[in-house]
This record gives sequence, structure tokens and C-alpha cells, in this order.
Amino acid sequence: MYCVRLIPKNIQLSFYRTFFGISELQCLTSLKSCYHYSTCNGKGWTNVRLYLLLARSFCWLFELLALHIRAEILQGCRMAQDTTVPTLDFKYWLDKAVEWGQGTTLETQKDVCLHLPQLQEFLQQTYETLKHMNSIVAIQQFPLIGQLLGRLCWNPFVIGYDESQKTLMWCLCCLYSSEPQNPVELKANSWIRSLLCHLLSSSKWESNEAETSTFISALGYTSADYYCHLVENIVSSLVTELRGNQFNGLTVQGSVPASRVNAVSLFCLPLITLPDITPLLETLLLYHGGSSKEILSSQFLGAVNDAFLKKKISLSESAVLSLWLRHLPSLENATLHVLDQLVSIQMNSLEEVASVIKDSFLPQAASHPAIFRIVNEIFKNALLETDGTPEVMTIIQVFTQLFVQVLQNENKQHKFPLKAYFPHHYQPLVVALLRRPFESPATCWSQHLTHISNMVKALVEDTNISSSDLLEVWFLVACFGEWLDIAAEQLLKAAVEPDALLWLLAFYYCPQTKNLQRIQTMAEARAVYNHLMMLFNATTLSVRDLQAAVNSITDTEQCYSQHLTTHLLTNFLLFSSGGHMIAQEFISHITETTDKSKEVRSLLIRTAYRINQNGEENQKTVRLVNELLQKLNV
Repeated sequence: MYCVRLIPKNIQLSFYRTFFGISELQCLTSLKSCYHYSTCNGKGWTNVRLYLLLARSFCWLFELLALHIRAEILQGCRMAQDTTVPTLDFKYWLDKAVEWGQGTTLETQKDVCLHLPQLQEFLQQTYETLKHMNSIVAIQQFPLIGQLLGRLCWNPFVIGYDESQKTLMWCLCCLYSSEPQNPVELKANSWIRSLLCHLLSSSKWESNEAETSTFISALGYTSADYYCHLVENIVSSLVTELRGNQFNGLTVQGSVPASRVNAVSLFCLPLITLPDITPLLETLLLYHGGSSKEILSSQFLGAVNDAFLKKKISLSESAVLSLWLRHLPSLENATLHVLDQLVSIQMNSLEEVASVIKDSFLPQAASHPAIFRIVNEIFKNALLETDGTPEVMTIIQVFTQLFVQVLQNENKQHKFPLKAYFPHHYQPLVVALLRRPFESPATCWSQHLTHISNMVKALVEDTNISSSDLLEVWFLVACFGEWLDIAAEQLLKAAVEPDALLWLLAFYYCPQTKNLQRIQTMAEARAVYNHLMMLFNATTLSVRDLQAAVNSITDTEQCYSQHLTTHLLTNFLLFSSGGHMIAQEFISHITETTDKSKEVRSLLIRTAYRINQNGEENQKTVRLVNELLQKLNV
């Protein structure tokens, strides 16, 4: 424990309340360790004012960056060419700055003082204009701005007047290039940093760099360590206050005002990727208070989510879950981020897809019904907007598999009822689809699929079903695509009654068709199926032998019949001995004469994943799948 003497009442603590709203008790406790080092070195409290001065400068920088970045977020899309630039007389004020120099004569000092209010107004107008521009446009629009700001930063009367010092900092930050492209911009950034350091070292208490260095050394810190410990102390104070726990033995009473929590979240904006800030980020995300409205800044929530998605920060599962529950745009961005990430790359395996989806934390967060329903709705819209592309469908099916795994691993005491996840669906159908294939012997799969098919058929053929309800049934079945792939396999590998399984596949590939159209699709599917079954046991096959099935792909005008035929043909090549012999040649024929390359590739990837998961196939089939995938990847 530290031995702390009574703190003199004249210590200036107002800046903590001004910038962070931290109480005097919290402020003094944060300074306690530094005071201990100071007394041990015989310095007493003689330099505490200097410490407070340095802390204030540091806090000014926090506020400066927070306000600037907040402006960037709010106004980033409004570039200079989209706004009307007000008339700013840079020539007049540059002439004045040259005339004033550093204000060494009495007449010059009087002139500076007379013009300070107008100058501050001009600087504020300049900042309001600059914050709508990027640095390149700003310098092009106002070529004299660098000379003017540089001269004003060295005038003690200007930087000592009211808010001028901070306004100069804001203007300089607007000119800073976040991604410098050439040596000129690099040099400009260096010049701006030197001016900011100069402004931060300037003060109304006339401190100087030598004294600053001496004091920091007396505390036993390097300059870098000093500021790191200052950040840690501030974070610790805020975290303790928000959590409402005991603060060094004293209980913080009362709830934190919503306006203060909002201000703290804004303060964190420029510091989100700083590791020391992570405890504060998580505390804010988990803090709800008594307000029915969102108290955290939406800019803060969006920025935290963006940093999390880009792997710039790590957050606990509870913090991420809270973030997505309280900020719908963040959940939408996270879901679309996964889709964009996977669609933009060539999927080489479902293991790769599963790894990306797991890493996104979406399956884990989807254990909360509200998040699952929103993510599912986003996926459904993405699927409809992309006309059911195989890549998007595969992503949705892998996500569903991972979600089911998480759901089954949940503690039973904390489980939500299934109806919370699927409130508008026929619950026996949901239960049947949720059942994982490996949970029952392969000999029972056909019977289970027939049961699923009969339930779906009863729902779909209900005369009162609406088109929207039909779409919901189809999407539910599509999400559990593993059962559909097994249905296509069972038709060729097992002695089954094909009608129920063919109907299920026909519904999957053509959900919106009328009953007569589905009958036609069933007839076409049965014709392909019968043709393949006649050839299934043949020991020798040629591409010509399967040409009739290929013709059924190319001749029919119904695209859903083509998809279903492609599915059956691909499985025939993989699971029949004769199909192995002509698989590579036939796949090349299909992909060269049709646009089925992506579709076939998606089927092969799903098959490879299922084989690896279940391990029931012989090595010959595994090798064939890998060879076909390599051929399609070329």
C-alpha cells in the first residue's frame, strides 16, 4: 500500500472534469502512484502542477483526435467538390502573421491583441471548411495555409488566446495525410507532427521541455512509459466507474449519466486500436445503464466493429455479442463482410470456408435467437439478389452446420427453445432437419429423408400457402443442404423408392413452380434417374453413353431441371465404377459446353467435405474428387 499524504486543495483538477468528467477522487487516485515516486525522490509536490500540465496537454490531444476523427466519420463522404467553399482571406492573415513575427515589440503585441478575436473566428471557419476535405484537396484549394498555420503556431499571443491553440491543432490534423503517397506528403506529415509537438509543449504555465524531461525522469519513467501509464490510469478509472465496483476500497455510488457514457465512447474513437484501451471498450460494450435508448455513440460502435472485422483488436465473445445486439448496422456489416470475403476468393475446400466463418464469430453469436434470425434474413436476401449462386448457397449451408454444432454444444440450462430461432416454421420439420447425418446409421438416411420430403410436400401443396410462406419453407430446406446432397447420393447408392427423394430435390431446384410444372420437372428428373440407373452397374462406359443425360441438360428450357440433372450426373460419376473411368473427360465436356463449372465445383467441394467428415467412402472416390477439383481449378 502507498503512504499518501493529504493532497493540497489548490491542485488544479478541473481539466479532468472538463475533458473526461472523472471525479476528483478518481483523478487523485490515478495520480497516487506518480506522487509516491516523486516523494521517494525528494521532489515532494513541487512539480505536481507540471505533471497536471502535461496530463492536460495529453488530454487536449485526445480531445483533438476524437473530435477530428468524429468529424471524419460524419463528414467523410462529403468532399470539397461537393461543398461550397466559403471565402477565407488567407492572404490578409498571412500578411498579418508576417508582420507580427513572434510579437517582440509593444506595437506588434498591441496589434496582435486587437486582432485575436477575429483571428480565432477565422481559424474556426477554416477548420469547419477543412474538415470536409481531404488533405490534398485542402492544400490545392488553399496554397497559403501551410505558411499561415506555421507562423501562427510560433506566436505566443495567438496560441495563448482562448481556444486558438486547439483550433490550430484541429486545422493541422486536417492537413495530415493518413496514407502519404510521395516524399512531399511524408515531409509535410513530419512538419505537422513537429508543430503539434510544439503546441502540446506550450502552456499558460510556461513549462519548458527541460523541466518536463526532469520531472518524468524523477518519476522513474521514460517519456513513452509516462504517457502509457497515464493512459492506463485513465482507463482504469473509467472502467472502475462504469463497472460500479469498489474503487481502492471506496464504493462509487449512483449510476453514471448517459451523457457521460456517450462522451466516454466518443473519447475512445481515436484510441480503439490501442491495446491498453481494450478493457474500456469491453466495459462500454457490456454497459447498459438504466436508459431504454442506446447511450453509446453510433460512431463508436461502428468503429469498434470495423476494427474487430479487420483483426485490429480482439474482443471477448460477450463483448462482440453485446455489440451486435445493440447495433444492428454492425451485425449487418459483419455478415456482409463474411460474404464478401468468401465470394471474392476461389473456394478450394469447405474446410477453408468453415474456418473463415468460425473466425467471424457469427455461428457462436447466432446462438442468440435475435442474431440468428437477422443473419439468416441477410443470407436469404443475398441469395435472392444473386439468383441463388452456388457460392452463396454453400456459404449459407456451412454457416448453418456450424450454427447447429454450437447449438448442440450449448449448456441445456441456457438453451433457447427452437421456436425462438424458427418462429414461423413447422416445428417437426425443423427438428428433422436439425438432426445431423452422423447421428444415425447410413442405412436410416433414406427413411429420414422420405419423412422430411413428406412433411415438406404436405406444407407446399397446401392450397392456402402464400408465395412468401413457400419461399420460407424452401429457404429452410436449402439451409440444411447436407441432407439434399445425401438425398442425391442415396438415389444412386442405395436401394430406395426414388419418388420422395426426387420430389425433394425437384422442390429444392424449382420452388416457385406451379404444381403442373413440378410434375413436368419430376418427369424429367425421373427420366434422367432411370437412364443413370441402367448404366450404374456397367463396368465400361463412354462419354457417348451418357450423352442422352447431357442432352437433357442442354435441350430443356427449364434451368431448374438442368441443375437437378447436373447434380445427379456428378454423383453418378463419383459413385459408380464405370463413372470413375470417364469422370474427367465427362466433366470437361460439361464445363466446356455449358456454364456449369461453378456448380459442378461446388458439388465436388461439398462432397469432399462430407467424405472427410464421415470417412465412409473408399480412397478411390476421395482421389477422384481431388483430381476433378484440381482440373477445375486450372
